[in-house]
Formats: sequence, C-alpha cells, structure tokens
Amino acid sequence: MTRATLLHSSSRLLILALAAAAGAVAGCDSPTSDGPAAPSSTGPAIVARASAAPEALAQPKVFATGFRFPRNFTWGPDGSLYVAEAGNGGTRSTSAKECEQVVPPVGPYTSGRTARISKVDQQGRRTTFASGFPSTIAAIGDVNGVADVAFLGGQLYALVAGGGCSHGSRIPAQVAKVQSSGSWSLAFDLSTYLRAHPAAHPEPDDFEPDGTWYSMIAVGDRLFAIEPNHGEAVVMRPATSTIRRVADVSARLGHVVPTSLAQRNGVLYFGNLGVFPVVPRSEKIWRLGRDGAISLEARGFTTVLGLDFDGKGRMYVLETTQGAGFPTPGTGRVVRVNQDGSRQVVVKGLFFPTAMRFGPDGRLYISNKGFGPPQPGEILRVDIPDGQPAAVAAAR
Repeated sequence: MTRATLLHSSSRLLILALAAAAGAVAGCDSPTSDGPAAPSSTGPAIVARASAAPEALAQPKVFATGFRFPRNFTWGPDGSLYVAEAGNGGTRSTSAKECEQVVPPVGPYTSGRTARISKVDQQGRRTTFASGFPSTIAAIGDVNGVADVAFLGGQLYALVAGGGCSHGSRIPAQVAKVQSSGSWSLAFDLSTYLRAHPAAHPEPDDFEPDGTWYSMIAVGDRLFAIEPNHGEAVVMRPATSTIRRVADVSARLGHVVPTSLAQRNGVLYFGNLGVFPVVPRSEKIWRLGRDGAISLEARGFTTVLGLDFDGKGRMYVLETTQGAGFPTPGTGRVVRVNQDGSRQVVVKGLFFPTAMRFGPDGRLYISNKGFGPPQPGEILRVDIPDGQPAAVAAAR
C-alpha cells in the first residue's frame, strides 16, 4: 500500500486503523531568487544526536471545539484564531470526459461546498468566518477542503485543497483571498499550476492531478506552500500575482509525502508523512535553502504532520500516529528536539492530530481529531513544561 492518505479525514481509514489495532488487519529544480533566506549556521545540530531525554509531559486542554475535521490554523491581527476545516465532502462529480480522474480505489471523488474557515475568540468560542469552499471526498472516504490559512499584510489567504476537476469540483484547487465579510475569490490557481509544472517523480498509482496541498505560511511579502502528493514547494507573491517553484521534492527525495512547513529566522523547514504501511522512526525533517537545495535537518520521526519552533529555537514535531502498520488512534504525540540534539516527548495520547503551531501567548496549539470519527474536531492548548516530567492524562 503506497498511498499516504492520512492527509485527509477518513472514516474508512479509521475503521482500518481500529481493525489493525485490534489485530484484525494484521526534489530540487533550478535555483530561483524567490526561495527563503539561506540556512542559518546557528540552528540546532540535530542530525548528529538523537538521544532520548526524560519525558516532560504536558496536559492538553480543549481550547475550542465544533470543527469539521480541523487542519492548520493561524492567528489574525485581531488576536483571534482562524482554523482551516476540510468539511464533509458532497455528491457532485465530474467525468473522465471532462478531466483526468483519480484512479480507484481512491477515486473517483465527489464534491460539495462544505469546507470552511472558523474564527475562535480568545475565550475559545467558535463562529464560522467564511464558508462555501470546495470539500471533496474520495471513494475510500478521505476528505479534503481548506488545508491552511495565513495572514499577509493583514490580508487572510486560504489554501483550498479540495478544489479541482479530478476532485469532482468545478472550482480549482487554489489559494483564495478571503475578505473580512467572509467572501472569497481566486488569488492563485494551483490546479492550473500543477498541470503546467509536473513534478519529476510522482507516484503513478497514487497520483492526484489537482494535488493534495497541505501547509502554507507567510514569510515577508510571500506565501510558501507545500504539496504532498506530487512533492513540491512553491512561493507566491500576491503583489505581483506570480507563483514559482522553490523545489521539486520528488526529484530530490522521491515520494516521501512532504507535509508541514515552518520557518525560523527566515529559513524554511518541512517534515514528511511517509507512506503506508507505517515504518516507525523512518521520517525526517528537512531544511529548504535559498536555491531550492534540500538538506537533512533531523531524522527518526514517525508520520510527521506538524512542525514549529518555540521562543528558544527548539524544534517541535507532531507525529499523528505511532507503531508499525496502519494508523492507531490515541497514539499521536509531540516530540521536542532540544538544542543539544536530545529529544523529549512533551504531549502524548493525541487522537489523529493534523496540525500544530505555537500561539502568540507562547502556548502550543494542536488540531486534534483531525480525521476520522469521533467528531467534532477540536483545538487543544498546551502549556509546555521546561522542568521535570509531570503526570499526564491522554487527550481524548
């Protein structure tokens, strides 16, 4: 099984995971000037050491709930949290006469306009900020919609991964410009971009013509996004309406399924999910240079779906599941990589988490129940300890 569909919410995937738990189921292109700043020499020397430090476990608390498969999120100038949601799919379809379809058993997809962006105030109260985005559901149950959100110059942009003809939608996969009224419009057509810029080594039996865009961040006056299925990173300049490839990850690394983007001091990093069946501790964190070069930053992780740095420059890695084989609910965790290279588990017991970022308050926020039942999804908030290990109850 080569497909890594953990990027989307999937009832059937959870069924397989539960069965497995019960024992029933046993790339770089030519350099561009649009890349991030050159890698800093002051970053942690993570590759050399991977020793385990004592766990420093924190107690996650539910900050907000009521989400339709929450994915990535960000904070706005108003201090509110904006959450991308995959939605519930729909029944609209397209045909092979109209466009290339996703091959079975994953395809065909059907689509609806059930994806949305929620706004959460500082007391954890959720309201719908923008809606009507395309949400697509695969034949095996995977759902994809709004994957990420980012503010640039006070303007909100949404990474809409649920669009595209191969996903059953007449609306393309795109980066949308979202107004304060909740209305939105096309800023960058990602479906058209992918057709015009094929990756070097996509996986033939795991190919999504419109991609499965997952993570987007704002750096300076640019938006950077990463696409797991084709395997590439792009940069977009809203001021000039241009989109360019930073790196073809597939050309450099093959089908590693790059997922989460993060930046520290202007340097980009990304983690990768890998493919199924899961091979524990086989995934990595990579550094992305100004010229599109990719270099190894850290190794020894499992199913990476989130990545960020704290105020001390320590790396945090979100692993959505542990153990060999298929995803196991309740085994997601957060690992901190200290500056000496040692590692500590700081959060355990997460239920298929899909994203993680530090907030302006210095706390760690996590999208939990990001795919598969039970729903609704939730955002957890965690006070990360620096001292001795503390008792923890698993987040459920």
